[in-house]
Amino acid sequence: MANNVFGIDLGTNNIKIYNRTDDHIIVEKNMIAIENKDTLFAYGNSAFEMYEKAPSNIRISYPLSNGVIADIKNMETLIKYFVNDLSKGNTKPADYYVAVPTDVTEVEKRAFYDLIKDSNVKAKKIMVVEKAVADGLGLDIDVKNSQGVLVVNVGYDTTEISILSLGGIVLSKLIKVGGLKFDDAIRAAVRREYSLIIGGKTAESIKMNLKELEEEGKGAVVYGRDIVTGLPVEREIPTNLVDDAMKEHFNSIIDNIKVILERTPPELAADIYRHGIYLTGGASQVNHLAQLVSNGTGLKVNVAEDPVTSVAVGLSKIIKDDNYKSVAYAIEGMSK
Repeated sequence: MANNVFGIDLGTNNIKIYNRTDDHIIVEKNMIAIENKDTLFAYGNSAFEMYEKAPSNIRISYPLSNGVIADIKNMETLIKYFVNDLSKGNTKPADYYVAVPTDVTEVEKRAFYDLIKDSNVKAKKIMVVEKAVADGLGLDIDVKNSQGVLVVNVGYDTTEISILSLGGIVLSKLIKVGGLKFDDAIRAAVRREYSLIIGGKTAESIKMNLKELEEEGKGAVVYGRDIVTGLPVEREIPTNLVDDAMKEHFNSIIDNIKVILERTPPELAADIYRHGIYLTGGASQVNHLAQLVSNGTGLKVNVAEDPVTSVAVGLSKIIKDDNYKSVAYAIEGMSK
């Protein structure tokens, strides 16, 4: 088969692209910075560096929202530039495998297809793969057998809860709770308790470092603006305040996992009881989440080794192994 194949996992926060040519996965921030409404200023990680610091004539945004494409024009620009970078400036005709969420409308699914078609990246063939199936493969699960598998992907804007069997999805639920909600909860708690306004990046950094801070018995040192004086200040935030702030959202994820489990056919439920829950996605690494899911459902939780890239790893397996080709499909009414 042709070597020129790309697997794309469009995340709200990070875009992951697998390149068959060098067998590598790149992970970049899915962000774009536009100057004066029409000039590309920066994209990817360099746009994220400027986030929350840019002047008013530079608009920095995420083209994806809640797991679906909100700004197709900017997303096309990003795809074109990332593929161009991976092709070292020489974009050749290629096949594309795109991961799409299951619990979205046909129109939203089709938007993923149109995105690649209209991005000017010389797409020969565009195949769609259900995100949860790619996730399962990326977690080293043989998704084509008849065992039931429960995959929970906690992303930046959404959490996708899916039950897989025989290479397809039996049940799936997409909820609007993810890493961004965790960050917002931390910001709200710090504002309430300390009259301190902190930025989104600061909240994210506290969330990611929570485990080490708890192990060392330290609080999180943050810098922000005091609401009362309006001046920049430094504060130390206790870790239990951060834990409590996120608990409500953790419980929301656990409740939705239970809803899916209640609707699961008994034979598949028996498989899930034996294997446990597979937890993946960028925000799944948050401290205590896996433990709380385990406590809340009474099931063991298997955490992905590299949760950010598990979908892209799954896409790479589909591209490389003919045995898994059948899980990818072309969207109806479109030429292959």
